[in-house]
Amino acid sequence: MKFNQTHRLDFIADLIKCEFVGPADFPVTGMNEIHVVTPGDIVFVDHPKYYDKALNSAATIVLINKKVDCPDGKALLISDDPFRDFNKLTQHFVPFNAFAKANTTIATTALIHPTASLGNEVVVGENTVIHANVSIGDRCIIGDNVIIHAGTVLGGDAFYYKRREAGYDKLLSNGRVVIEDQVEIGALCTIDRGVSGDTTIGYGSKLDNQVHIGHDTVLGRHVLIASQVGIAGCVIIEDNVKLWGQVGVRSDVKLGEGCEVMAQSGVSKDIQPGEAVFGSPAINAKEKFKELAALRMLPNLVKKL
Repeated sequence: MKFNQTHRLDFIADLIKCEFVGPADFPVTGMNEIHVVTPGDIVFVDHPKYYDKALNSAATIVLINKKVDCPDGKALLISDDPFRDFNKLTQHFVPFNAFAKANTTIATTALIHPTASLGNEVVVGENTVIHANVSIGDRCIIGDNVIIHAGTVLGGDAFYYKRREAGYDKLLSNGRVVIEDQVEIGALCTIDRGVSGDTTIGYGSKLDNQVHIGHDTVLGRHVLIASQVGIAGCVIIEDNVKLWGQVGVRSDVKLGEGCEVMAQSGVSKDIQPGEAVFGSPAINAKEKFKELAALRMLPNLVKKL
């Protein structure tokens, strides 16, 4: 998320009542998760395992729970609880707006069923059709010639929690869902908004019924997804990928251009462009079929022994 103006480091530190390292006028232009940060962004880190990754990321302001050496050209915000303070910044810069204050931009050629619900600052493009009982959350962007079938929810919160003694603490979502032109989304699909960036469905992609896509996941152009597929957060799916029924994809993996994941497979690592995979965990389809053929021969081998 980018702020609507540049802020000073000391202003941000005062908002969350924390110490800072760096010039008081150090520029702060946004806040984001580590996989989408750019210069000017705040990124938070609260575990030593990820300190180096955060400090060496593109972010130039690191919200951290320990005093460490500050890299050149960067600044630090020293907090006893970065998770909590990242939420405070979200509440300050993207406060919750009452549903009754919805302010939408809808193209004159768009067709929207009267039972559909659109949140604040939603944009709907030309010739888009939104069917009954669709829910579109705040700031979501829907392109031209899009079809969204009944009961789909765009812009639900990210599934992102931190364990506390009293239970789970939720990381607030301030990102968007962006649906590009010529996309069709089936009935009863759920697409979560980004935590701080965008969950994006690329041009011409087609989703069957009952598909779930997690926060900050990015689909390329002409991706085809069959029914009951579940995709976790922060996944990158390149152009022309096919995912068949009941596929599951774990977070932080990349599916290369033109690859194909066969039905009921579980994807746990990156897939190379053009590769076909099958199984759980998914491996090269030809190798998996050889493996299954060998297993079918085992009973006969046991009899011979």
